[in-house]
Amino acid sequence: METSYGELKRKETVNLLDGKQLGKVTDVVFTWPEGKVQGIVVPGGKGIRWGKADLFIDLRCVKKIGIDVILVEIKAAPKPDKKRSKWEDAPPEPPYRGGDRRDYGDYE
Repeated sequence: METSYGELKRKETVNLLDGKQLGKVTDVVFTWPEGKVQGIVVPGGKGIRWGKADLFIDLRCVKKIGIDVILVEIKAAPKPDKKRSKWEDAPPEPPYRGGDRRDYGDYE
């Protein structure tokens, strides 16, 4: 079966093991000068920021190329790194000890 890149990039990629949609094909990787296809590339993370990590899927993991979907088997798809806020790394505040506070009357 022959398939062009134009047809591949219109198909949704789905992981058979967990049922997640990985996105549409963004690139095809092949060797030069032999021209053997090594795999496909799909978007790794979702969002509006640049620098998303693309996910390479080896040709051995592609199980079926259908009319409108590509079925793949990936055991552990990498999850995008969650950005931590600056407050998560802040040290905890010391506990309040009532005896250390002065009464307002001490200042008069």
